[in-house]
Amino acid sequence: VQLVESGGGLVQPGESLTLSCAASGFGFDFYGLGWFRQAPGKEREGVACISSSNSTHYSDSVKGRFTISRDNAKNTVYLQMNSLKPDDTALYYCAIGGPDVACVADEYDYWGQGTQVAVSS
Repeated sequence: VQLVESGGGLVQPGESLTLSCAASGFGFDFYGLGWFRQAPGKEREGVACISSSNSTHYSDSVKGRFTISRDNAKNTVYLQMNSLKPDDTALYYCAIGGPDVACVADEYDYWGQGTQVAVSS
């Protein structure tokens, strides 16, 4: 199982970024996928998760600004991030879990290496 995140970078407040996570080595369609983030000195937070049946969950801090989606044909999960704020600065990870697990880190089994997002003026 391999997960490779991309798309991070440095942006100004209010701007947008799209993160991608390319997966390989497992039956992508049958698993839930999640985006998590961890800022220095803080616990890893579940940002957005999508089940195998495409139901989604968002943390309150990103609801209405971030959108998670998956393309099973490309084995890729995306995180569209709009109206970015300095508080969104963190290392963002994608992860694989069961088909319909909660959006908490303990429920996810495989993790990528992360992509850094920094929001600053």
